[in-house]
Amino acid sequence: MGGFLASKVLGLVRNIVIGSVYGASRDYETFLAAISIPDTVFQVLAGGSVGAAFIPVFASYLTGGNRDHAWRLTSALMNLAALGVGLVSLLLALLAPFLMQVLVAGWSAADQAQAAHLARILLIAPAVFAVSTLATSALNGVKHFALAAAAPLMYNLMLIFGAVVLRGWGVEGLAFSAVLGAFLHLGVQLPGLARVGMKYTPTLGLDLSGTHEVARLMGPRVLALGVSQFNQLVNVALASFLVAGSVAYLNYAWLILMAPLGVFAMGFSTAIFPTLAEQSAASRDEEERQTFLFGLRFVLFGTVPATIVLLTLSQPIVALVLERGAFEAAHTAATAFALGWFAIGLPGHALIEIVDRVFYAERDTVTPVKIAAVAVAMNIALSVALMQTPLSFGGLALANSLAALVEGTVLLFLLHRRTGWVPLSSLLGFMWRVGAAALVMAVVTWVLRVVTETLLESAGAPASWAVQAALLGAITLLGASAYVGVALLLGVAETRRVLALLRRN
Repeated sequence: MGGFLASKVLGLVRNIVIGSVYGASRDYETFLAAISIPDTVFQVLAGGSVGAAFIPVFASYLTGGNRDHAWRLTSALMNLAALGVGLVSLLLALLAPFLMQVLVAGWSAADQAQAAHLARILLIAPAVFAVSTLATSALNGVKHFALAAAAPLMYNLMLIFGAVVLRGWGVEGLAFSAVLGAFLHLGVQLPGLARVGMKYTPTLGLDLSGTHEVARLMGPRVLALGVSQFNQLVNVALASFLVAGSVAYLNYAWLILMAPLGVFAMGFSTAIFPTLAEQSAASRDEEERQTFLFGLRFVLFGTVPATIVLLTLSQPIVALVLERGAFEAAHTAATAFALGWFAIGLPGHALIEIVDRVFYAERDTVTPVKIAAVAVAMNIALSVALMQTPLSFGGLALANSLAALVEGTVLLFLLHRRTGWVPLSSLLGFMWRVGAAALVMAVVTWVLRVVTETLLESAGAPASWAVQAALLGAITLLGASAYVGVALLLGVAETRRVLALLRRN
């Protein structure tokens, strides 16, 4: 979680730098459209599918004491990933002009051509990221998290480098820095693999049963991520027909949302996934249930107040983080508008992260696919309907949130029906207590925001960045204190657990 927190903080710095240089300009939007193609390749063929399929099989080898087969499997999958993803990326690079004509049909031919050019540069990265993701999964599988968590820091640093040092190259410099960041994402993890004893083998591992098992488990997950990424591409396509800057506003808002989601849900879920897989492989069902329930309550305890902060303080958060240079007050208002609608779905996204991990640990990658497909269909239908209302691009964010809440809830229900692991009465009791504490927090943060804005307006002069940061930090801290205090009074056990963990660390 510390690594994820550092990554998200540096990610915010990256967004600050990029926002100050490019704002919500069409140049930056062409970069976003271009990077959506390699992102899709990586996410579908390697990103989320590899870890979900690889770690349970890897853990079973380690649990059985067969480390040589575990590392041979790792080498084989790295080689297969590099070859497969590399060939797909080459094909898409050739098709880039046609793809952009479809993806951003609402843009001019010149903007489409610029996006295609950037996409061809960025398509160098997916094969590197595919190998790097396997390195991350292997390190996580042996419960070495530090270097794996440091890898995204390297990528963010390179994007900052591109925005500042290569600024004279325009967004082309940003694209080249992203490719360099992919190589550093891999490079920083190689010493860790050597330290834990990995021996690279130049093999495709087609004779290994583990290779076939990973492929079998990956199939449904690839489909799920394909559906999810298709949804992201549809959102870009729909936003291209809306007011100029819509693609950028949604991207900036989503990246801010990813900070609490990454820390409270992705970070924690990533950390406990190897344990879930190990407990599942050893048939320690009760331990696995307890691990899951702790994770479920923890991520909800963290993401519910984060939702309140984003809803009540979206405007000052976006202003503090992004409003400087080319990022103007109008951009702040539009991004905050999208962020508020995205924030509603934060608990849903968190649920998906933790519940999916249980299905993957049990080697069931099919169920999450089916639910994700339904959620994406719902998202697209709602997006088309809501974008035509006064919500405009905010409607796309709201559709995303509603679909995430439905997907997370349905997954939790299906898991309970299969395992009986979710004590519904206890969970409902936990949720109303957390909800009550969050309601008090919402009132506190909202009142404090109104009071501080009134005082600042009466002062006449605009507040400096340091003053804005201090005020926002104070409001958030007081709101969080109210949340923790009410949660303690209502007997939410996670409050004391979290405080104890913070003291210990």
